Amino acid sequence: MKILVIGSGGREHALVWKLAQSDTAKKVWAAPGNGGTATEDKTENFPLDADPASEAGQKILLEFAQKEKIDFTVVGPEVPLAAGIVDTFRAAGLAIVGPDKKAAGLEASKVYAKEFMARYGVKTANSKSFTDAPSAMAHAEEHFAKNQNDAAAPPLVIKADGLAAGKGVVIAASLDEAKECLASFMKETSLGDAGKSVVLEEFLEGREVSVLAAVSVSPGKRGAIRPFIAARDHKSRFEGGKGPNTGGMGAIAPVPDFTLSAQKDFETSILLPTLKGMEAENLDYRGFLFFGLMVKDDRCTLLEYNARLGDPETQAILPLMDSDFPGLCLSILDGTLDSFALKWKKEFACAPVAVVQGYPDSYPKGEPITLNSEGLERIGAKLFIAGAQREGKGSLGALCTSGGRVLAACALGADGEEARAKAYEALGFVNFEGMDYRKDIGKEGAKDHG
Repeated sequence: MKILVIGSGGREHALVWKLAQSDTAKKVWAAPGNGGTATEDKTENFPLDADPASEAGQKILLEFAQKEKIDFTVVGPEVPLAAGIVDTFRAAGLAIVGPDKKAAGLEASKVYAKEFMARYGVKTANSKSFTDAPSAMAHAEEHFAKNQNDAAAPPLVIKADGLAAGKGVVIAASLDEAKECLASFMKETSLGDAGKSVVLEEFLEGREVSVLAAVSVSPGKRGAIRPFIAARDHKSRFEGGKGPNTGGMGAIAPVPDFTLSAQKDFETSILLPTLKGMEAENLDYRGFLFFGLMVKDDRCTLLEYNARLGDPETQAILPLMDSDFPGLCLSILDGTLDSFALKWKKEFACAPVAVVQGYPDSYPKGEPITLNSEGLERIGAKLFIAGAQREGKGSLGALCTSGGRVLAACALGADGEEARAKAYEALGFVNFEGMDYRKDIGKEGAKDHG
């Protein structure tokens, strides 16, 4: 089979790597890919100057898929999904893994997602939606006035309605913080159209858990959602859950404190109502879905949907998958997901992320990266490249940094501690100017916001 993966991050590197492992995969293209996908076995980057979310970018990708007779395409990031790339491909008769534009609204619009959850009884935090700043400000004032005599008054969670590249959620600890955020989002349009409407939500305490899943729902047909093993992303920039939120500083899988009881509660109160809602609304959702959960006392509450695989959770989960990944994708497309043999290795994964010092604020680019390949091979670790390219356009030369999150080092172990030790040993075989990373990914007691 010939397969196309759209995207350029660490998630897409993991997708390309897992797809290419299959004997059924003849060739895998990454569009535009990165410095890691460029050198994977059976893989080639397809340079893409246009944004894959734009009409021009979609046209280029469609023509490429037709010319190369691609068997199916997998979409990594959310923006092309929200822009309707799945609709474009399917209208041309091409197989593509991902939700169509309407279904991708479960991530693209926080307001739509919360309304969907309410309609179908998906357990989620209490919230209200606002389209004008004065009403949102008044609600914030009411929230903090009601709790002003409580020494442990809960913060207020502010979510931009649209896609905001990970910058659309703020946990405001005071009225001043809430007002500053609302003014930035709604009046100053710091997030563009994404923040013109907002969701104000109650703050939940607990431990965050990410459950990624394969989804096969077609209008008028009985659907299926098959959850993967649970993962945990550490979003805060610094150890102990301190500093600003980022795109993800590392992930582990499975999650030791996500008990069987919690899994059952997730399926009953969140997964099954979600499937019921997708079927009732005749959504065309043949792709992957991310459930962001808050778990406390083995009870789960849904924080958000993402209409694709999570990053960096994918880099920890796919190395543990013991099933044929192209086969899983085909089962999503042809409606046989329910009977697909989804298997997992009896191991643990840890994948800390190396970043450029200064991230998530301004940071330098173009720093050479040196790797000790023998050391990495000896411990069996895998580097998933995110913000790094090969020197020179189309070149397979030296790796250089091109983004803030540069790579994730994933290692497996018989238990979480072994996986963690190997992953951090792997980071010792990587070097670039200003390299930094959290030291507590996968460490017992490591806690981020929530």
